Amino acid sequence: MQMLTSLLAAFNFLTILPLPAREVTPRDLGRAVGWFPLAGLGVGVALAGMDWLLGRWLPPGVTAALILALWLMAHGAIHFDGFLDSCDGLFGGNTPDQRLTIMRDHRVGAFAVAGGVLLLLLKHNALTALPSRATPLLLAPTLGRWAVALAIVGFPYAREQGLGRAMKDHAGPAQALLATALALAATLLIGGWRGGIAMAAAGAGMALIAGFIQQRIPGLTGDSYGAIVELSELIALLALVIIH
Repeated sequence: MQMLTSLLAAFNFLTILPLPAREVTPRDLGRAVGWFPLAGLGVGVALAGMDWLLGRWLPPGVTAALILALWLMAHGAIHFDGFLDSCDGLFGGNTPDQRLTIMRDHRVGAFAVAGGVLLLLLKHNALTALPSRATPLLLAPTLGRWAVALAIVGFPYAREQGLGRAMKDHAGPAQALLATALALAATLLIGGWRGGIAMAAAGAGMALIAGFIQQRIPGLTGDSYGAIVELSELIALLALVIIH
């Protein structure tokens, strides 16, 4: 039951699927971290299926734009919102405290607008550059959520309270190992050696991003987790573009 509860918690937290689940405790959230790649793979299956369907009727560029819209909606844009807040906070403040304060402010500033536009443009162009999108659409959401699982376990948290704090406090090496095993199995089965390279790129990118964030604020936040998901997905896509 604990395994099922944590699995459902991962899908409920990372997707908009109305799955049945009992009240989720902080411990459930921590354990759910290990299942994050599986939730990402579920999103990838939906994206790849919709891409195949839309591709029968629409040009590649239009299909890619609609897939990006579905990608955002699949998780209620929580990761994208965290990325926008991170752009404003990390680049808009002069001290760590100022940056954390800006990240709490949900108003969108210039850095958020610029970062969001560039992120979506790069994802769209990466999708249109790939001759076949099924594998990238399956792998990128999986690897993005694997990367954030490692970040949650491996890097300190900046705030004393919050949803991210609950996940951080109740996730440990067992969750990182489970997430890695799931991501590695899915990546090699779906993408072979190319998938392995994309996974290595996403992992390395996560470490660099998390390290940069720690230079700007004293640890990661929930917004940082969203930024890591979005950027790790982009890195995986770009790696697959390079080696396709």
